[in-house]
Amino acid sequence: MNNPLIQDLIDRYVNVSFQVHKKAESLIKAELGNDLTNDQHYVLSYIRKASGCTSTELADAFDVNKSAITAIISRMADRGLIERTRDVNDRRVVYLTLTGAGEELFRACQEKVHQLVESIITKFDETEITTFINTYEKLAQILDNKKKDELGE
Repeated sequence: MNNPLIQDLIDRYVNVSFQVHKKAESLIKAELGNDLTNDQHYVLSYIRKASGCTSTELADAFDVNKSAITAIISRMADRGLIERTRDVNDRRVVYLTLTGAGEELFRACQEKVHQLVESIITKFDETEITTFINTYEKLAQILDNKKKDELGE
């Protein structure tokens, strides 16, 4: 790559992406404490929003192996946060839903995360944060399309 401007932008992107990701994950983990891992929080959020799902859906949504999701789900089910229910027509299909305890823990943790994020985004004016989020959503879509292209979808 011979274009110094492009190289500088790439370097800046890689650097800031790493910093933001690591620091944000660390701050969220501090808010969640020992109640949940970040991954468990994301899983509870997804199941809650979807009003139930399968582990295959979770693996696809988080772009991880099904075995990684199975390990997370097992730990959460053992803690009574998630309930597994077999499909009546196909016993191989297992639906995941939040239990009352899972819903309660999710709400408490979500409130902490909400307060953290609010304390950060209120440092920007409305136009800045709206533009940033729109751009970040566009980046997510571009990355999603890139992943689909690589998989030949």
